[in-house]
Amino acid sequence: MNIFEQVKESITTKQAVIHYGINVNQNDMVCCPFHNDRHPSMKIAERYYCFGCGEKGDVINFVAKLHNLSQYEAAKKLALDFGLQIEKNTYQNKNKKVVPKEKGIRNKYQIQKNFEKWEQRCQKILSDYSSWLIFWKEFYAPKTPNDMIYEEFIEAINNIEKIKWYQDILENSILEEKISFLVQCEKEVVQIEKRMGEYQRGILARVGQSND
Repeated sequence: MNIFEQVKESITTKQAVIHYGINVNQNDMVCCPFHNDRHPSMKIAERYYCFGCGEKGDVINFVAKLHNLSQYEAAKKLALDFGLQIEKNTYQNKNKKVVPKEKGIRNKYQIQKNFEKWEQRCQKILSDYSSWLIFWKEFYAPKTPNDMIYEEFIEAINNIEKIKWYQDILENSILEEKISFLVQCEKEVVQIEKRMGEYQRGILARVGQSND
């Protein structure tokens, strides 16, 4: 479990909102700190949503926005402010064999190069997918209540914030957190790459049909 998961399991959005000096009324509404809000327009639940400016997210998103921090810095701040003991993930092999020093150096170098290559690939996949999600959210957005709701629009709404979080991990977190992410989310990233490939092939197929 990485620092993001530990923080979100331990601290609710409401606890953080109150901790940072924002009054929550009996209906779990607050004056939004992200725009000039005279009457409470932000709903605080497991996540938060402002009916005035549209800001939304989880406890880490809230603190990042409130204090102008990256997602990782916000998670660390929450852990520190709430006194959480964050578990450190270790990736050491207990049955590690003793190897000659020169060979050990070569192996370490190769592992590092392989990791850097996979990290760069993940960043590229997530960046491309983020661009697609932003496009889908705008292009497939229903214009009237009677419009068809496209799967791409739902996918964009459900994943934009999560992908931003993933990108922030790879860009701003320490090596240990990056390794934790890649170990836990490798299959998901591969599925994202596959999803984009299927979508692009679908576009090419439709273009081909229209030209026939």
